[in-house]
Amino acid sequence: MKNKTFIVSICAVLMVLSGCDSFLEEDLRDQIAVENFFNNDQEAVLAANGLYRILHRGTLYRTRGLDNYYVNGADEVGPSRNVNGNIHNYLIQEGVADGNGTWGALYEIVRNASLNISSIEGNESLSEEVRNQTLGESYFMRALAYFHLTNLWGDVPYFRELLPLEELGVLERTSRDQIRTDMKADLTLAFDLLPNQPDLGRASRWAAEALKAKFHLFDREWAEAKIACDNIINNSPHRLLEDFAAVFDQTDLTDQYNDEQIFVIDFTTDPVEGFNDGATQRTDDYNPRLRDEPSNRNDRPGGEGTPARWELLFADLQAVGQDMTGFGWAIPLPELADRANWDPDDLRYDATIVSEYLGYELSFPYFRKNWNLNQTSPRQNHHENYVVFRLADIYLMAAEAENELNGPNGAYPYVNRVRERAFEPDKPWSGMNQEQFRLAMYDERKFELCTEGYRRMDLIRWGILLETVQSVQHRAWNNPADNIQPYHVLLPIPQEELILNPNLLNSDPTNNGYRGG
Repeated sequence: MKNKTFIVSICAVLMVLSGCDSFLEEDLRDQIAVENFFNNDQEAVLAANGLYRILHRGTLYRTRGLDNYYVNGADEVGPSRNVNGNIHNYLIQEGVADGNGTWGALYEIVRNASLNISSIEGNESLSEEVRNQTLGESYFMRALAYFHLTNLWGDVPYFRELLPLEELGVLERTSRDQIRTDMKADLTLAFDLLPNQPDLGRASRWAAEALKAKFHLFDREWAEAKIACDNIINNSPHRLLEDFAAVFDQTDLTDQYNDEQIFVIDFTTDPVEGFNDGATQRTDDYNPRLRDEPSNRNDRPGGEGTPARWELLFADLQAVGQDMTGFGWAIPLPELADRANWDPDDLRYDATIVSEYLGYELSFPYFRKNWNLNQTSPRQNHHENYVVFRLADIYLMAAEAENELNGPNGAYPYVNRVRERAFEPDKPWSGMNQEQFRLAMYDERKFELCTEGYRRMDLIRWGILLETVQSVQHRAWNNPADNIQPYHVLLPIPQEELILNPNLLNSDPTNNGYRGG
């Protein structure tokens, strides 16, 4: 059953903790007497719940907030029409698609998590179980926020406790390396504090270990990444499902979690009044809209005066309790949609891509793994969870790390474990050298994990974003290859933040390359 822990009435303490988009616009220390908070377990749990609620923001996981910079602008997803062009076509600049809302939401997590930590650590008013869990969750959530901040902007303002407004307003950027070093240490603490199997939708020790593994992988700390991945693979309760498609099947409202999922953002339809961000709209990006479908939609197969193809499709959808009411704009790029570019025995293709449905050829290909046409999942009010970490990714991370450390021989068992369910007949890897394995992993991660928020950062950390965007086929209405520049591996510090705090340019007057030095 879906966990409704986060869809609760948040008391006044959390109303105070919530903040505006810019982290520089308020001084919470001046407003909050810390000793007045977390006098019992319920208050600490509510404060932790407030952190999860921020993840439901449209600028993070609810719609395409983080997906704008993790999924789009790579070689998997593109718009079906001329939308989201600033981001997909790399027309980003200060004040234009610079991620200001995402920046603000992430710093709100940093701010509130830091307050939680100072209020919970050593708090004898709390039971040991609740103190450990909420403290661990706060460490995890702050590390997750800094993970995204350093991925997207590199060096960023850094603080671990609430600061007065006059200090926040003059903070310079701190080295990404220093921030990530501290976050890895915090995640080690979180691992020891968090439960092995928490309530569904909450962070476990294995979520902390997965995030720590990501930090190590992105920092090319192969040995540490491998240790973290092995710990999850060998000691966690998570397992790979037998059926790839089942990993993404969330049509049953009573059974939306599975053993492969390590950490998810929990969404539900019809959220409590006043908290409408409990539902997700991301699904609508991937669900088709009937006005586009099917191909030759106005043709009348039965002749003049008979129903058009779209009317026949609509009737057939209604007969099975489905509809096409999405926005339909996030579709596979042509090369990914083309079956010829996948191994003919790769079972993941049909679970990932759909070009024909209920006997109708579609105008566009779509991501089957991301859509839900059931009418129990209504437009702009979907219940599908966002899977942030899952075990198959951990296996592929372990394989990559082992190959970089020692070559492919010890890496084969990890990648082949993922490929066992992907192919019929089985097609394990063998006989590669280190470079061949490295290059093969580029495609293996794409086919296994596409649209899951990994691809663009993978291309960046491999150093091939520019060449990939310039070489992959895009649709006629997009031209990212003409615009992408080497500095697009990072976003510019948002214009609004620069106005509030010009010191953000002290260490880098070019603002990550978006302005002259």
